[in-house]
Amino acid sequence: MRAYKQLTEDDRIEIYAMKQAGNQQKQIAAALGVSPSTISRELARNTGLRGYRPKQAQQKALYRRMAARKAVKMKPETIEYIESRLRQQHSPEQIAKRMKTDPHWQGPAVSHERIYQHIWQDKARGETLYTHLRIAGTKQRRKRRNSRDRRGTIKNRVGIEKRPPVVERKNRIGDWEGDTVVGKNHQGALVTLVDRKSKLTLIGKVDRYTAEAVERTIIALIGTLPRRTYTLTVDNGKEFSNHESIAHNLKIKVFFADPYSAWQRGLNENTNGLIRQYVPKGSDIRMLTNQKIEHIMNRLNNRPRKSLGFLTPNEVFYKRKKLTG
Repeated sequence: MRAYKQLTEDDRIEIYAMKQAGNQQKQIAAALGVSPSTISRELARNTGLRGYRPKQAQQKALYRRMAARKAVKMKPETIEYIESRLRQQHSPEQIAKRMKTDPHWQGPAVSHERIYQHIWQDKARGETLYTHLRIAGTKQRRKRRNSRDRRGTIKNRVGIEKRPPVVERKNRIGDWEGDTVVGKNHQGALVTLVDRKSKLTLIGKVDRYTAEAVERTIIALIGTLPRRTYTLTVDNGKEFSNHESIAHNLKIKVFFADPYSAWQRGLNENTNGLIRQYVPKGSDIRMLTNQKIEHIMNRLNNRPRKSLGFLTPNEVFYKRKKLTG
């Protein structure tokens, strides 16, 4: 169990996701490395009328802290550094940690709490910095448990229970999670792939939402990578029914998560939420240009991640130390 520290935005997103998956408070506390009383207090203090939501919980906690102490004044160059990265969808915690190691930044580092204070002060003035914060979706997906549901009937599927234990440990590059982000009226989709260790994200567009199109896109995305690929874990959608051809062409093993168990591909689910910042629901994905898709991938793969020691997915996957500003 970790020493006491205040919960971060990422912690609150994890709490929300685990609650949605049906985990108890003790299980959530163990996953975050905190005491069960910390989770209990968090839920008691920051649950609103519509239940526990990470964005609202973060706001409630920050408002209390802002009221408790006076904000430290920041210099214009510090504000410019922070705001430029907020507009790239870096979180306040990512910005604060990166300031300490960024060789291009010579000024003082500030805490993520101070960055949040700046954001809410900006919002109080009617400005829009807060719109660049990462927001976890709160709308629950309706479970498709009707007679037309064809999930779980894919021919020769191999379940996640047969996946090697090494994949769960996330200590090697080459184990991927795959999914799709569907466009307006199911007329197009984005195929999304995320490496479990480095969090490198690959995105490809299909104008027709078919198993054949998804197969071609996965092979094209992974086939050009300079590193070996071991496994791919996907959900039970029929768009992945050509899994045997994918496995043969890429020389990998394809596994299927359990039905209605999105948390088994939690990294991919979270990444799709980030992509939705750029491609809102109801968008006609067929209209997206290759340049736009490349822009989204660059944003995600050059964003420092807490779980990577605030390195970027590009830096970890390609084993390079290159800051892109």
